Amino acid sequence: MATARGTSAAKPKRAKKTEDVVHGIKGFDSNLQCLGYQYAVGKTYEHSGSVRMCASGFHFIEGNPLDVLDFYPLIGDDGKLNRFCSVAASGEIKRDGSTKSVTGKLTVSAELKVPEFIASAVEFVIDACKANPGENVQAASGDSSKLAASGHSSKLAASGHSSKLAASGDSSKLAASGHSSKLAASGDYSKLAASGHYSKLAASGHYSKLAASGDSSKLAASGDYSKLAASGENSVVAAAAPDCIASGADGTWISLAEFDRNGKCIGFATGCIGKDGLKADTPYRAHKGKLVEITA
Repeated sequence: MATARGTSAAKPKRAKKTEDVVHGIKGFDSNLQCLGYQYAVGKTYEHSGSVRMCASGFHFIEGNPLDVLDFYPLIGDDGKLNRFCSVAASGEIKRDGSTKSVTGKLTVSAELKVPEFIASAVEFVIDACKANPGENVQAASGDSSKLAASGHSSKLAASGHSSKLAASGDSSKLAASGHSSKLAASGDYSKLAASGHYSKLAASGHYSKLAASGDSSKLAASGDYSKLAASGENSVVAAAAPDCIASGADGTWISLAEFDRNGKCIGFATGCIGKDGLKADTPYRAHKGKLVEITA
């Protein structure tokens, strides 16, 4: 008697689990390096070993793009504009309760120029204001908007033309993407950025950083150790405090005060980028009545 052989059904293959992807932003120096590690747009990096906050792995900002300025301000210590990229994190991700995160796998998706970086910050702040009214964050998207904050670590952003932003607390962050915007901060360590043409930025606190990418912008700083950078043409940059650094595009006029060892102002060093050997996007300081390139 023949017996039928039993056949076992083939086991279905398990679908590969799709990795969750978290999008954020990361800051770099002018060479697209972070802590000496070289990155490139479009590449993915994987960390071998454990991931620990502020110790190992790839760090990025998961949330308000303006928070990246706490780690990579608009202008680096060398006087050059720092760079920012959108990134995608996957795999192991750890957080410390702030917007700073660390991951074992990071893809550098695309570089954000200053206008794009500011636009992303404005969009995030506006969305945050709608979702969480009452936080120490203010945003406006309409033309001729006016925003003001007096508390420390305030964040203000506007996307409309002719907007006015002002903050008096320390470590405030202001960003505007519309034309003819006016930004002012009086607290120390403030950061101001504008991407529209004809913008005006002013800071009176020490260690402030100002950056404008629109043409014909005007930047002014009266606090010590401030850094100013204008990437738009025909802009004006002026600093009336000791040890300030400035850079600009062709056609930008720069005026930096010079002080002696006793803290007394002894004059101004003035020049126009593109003339008399002054180079675009190069940091300068005042020395012996001239704008002197910072080489190290």
